Amino acid sequence: MPSFSDDLFLGNGATYMGTGSNAANSVFSATISGTTLTITQAQSGDPVVVGQYVTGAGVTANSYITANLGNNQYTLSQSSTVASAVTMYAAGNATLSDPSPMPLGVGPLGRIYNWDTIPQTLQTANIAASQTPAAAGSLTLSAGVSSQSVVRSNGQSVIQLDVPRAVSVTQVAAGTSVTVTVSGYDYYGQAMSQTITSIPGAVATSLKAFYQIASIAVSSGTTTAVSVGTSDVLGFPIRVIDGGYVIDPGWAGSIVGDTGTFVAADTTNPATAATGDVRGTYKPSTATNGSRRLVISIATPAIASGPNATRTGALGVTQA
Repeated sequence: MPSFSDDLFLGNGATYMGTGSNAANSVFSATISGTTLTITQAQSGDPVVVGQYVTGAGVTANSYITANLGNNQYTLSQSSTVASAVTMYAAGNATLSDPSPMPLGVGPLGRIYNWDTIPQTLQTANIAASQTPAAAGSLTLSAGVSSQSVVRSNGQSVIQLDVPRAVSVTQVAAGTSVTVTVSGYDYYGQAMSQTITSIPGAVATSLKAFYQIASIAVSSGTTTAVSVGTSDVLGFPIRVIDGGYVIDPGWAGSIVGDTGTFVAADTTNPATAATGDVRGTYKPSTATNGSRRLVISIATPAIASGPNATRTGALGVTQA
């Protein structure tokens, strides 16, 4: 992943524009019946307030508290069924664009952000080696050059890439075209997926840039071998909605602006497995090789770095 300018940090420090729940915010045991949340035991002692997002096993995604009914009962924006008490978390605020501190994301952004990265040479089979699936199901994943097998904090094994980049599917000619569904995570730990239609005799590339791949499924047998690897399409670390915000794309040591391919962030909300990258992508004009450096100065809009900046403004809509 890139190096960062002094006015931005990534990692587990407190951030107001993040992607995860802050465990220090309102941890409690609770049940849910429809839209009624009943807290059975407070664990952190922090208050639960209207507007906070609620997460936990069985809770519908993006649910937040809309009213305090008293007696440890609250109304949620979406219906769920959680019959027995489970540990839940409340953090962020749906009505204030997530201004609550979160554990992973970006800290205060300056008006100019410098994206600096040296991506490795692309590999056509460093996620899934060549194989011919006989029927619908999952491909066997195996780390290759410039990728590694790691275990996430939740115990899940994934293939981790050198930098966030689009995934490529290569299929031998004369085979059957299939739908390939790639599931994994972005650099901030957000779950994401992408459907790709394989092309016999050619390479198909995802629209989204993945950092970790958890599984790859095919819709049917292919009759010819397929492999999955990386491409030279690199994922921006912050949302870039217009090429005008790209001030100076530098590549391979040249002081002349690079003429690579820019794709703006897909702002479709909610995102789906068919939509594009929520932060945008850039493909340099020549191939990556592990030594060519990409340095792009990005102007950040007020929604990403001003006093009313939001998580969406900095990192894009929630992945899917």
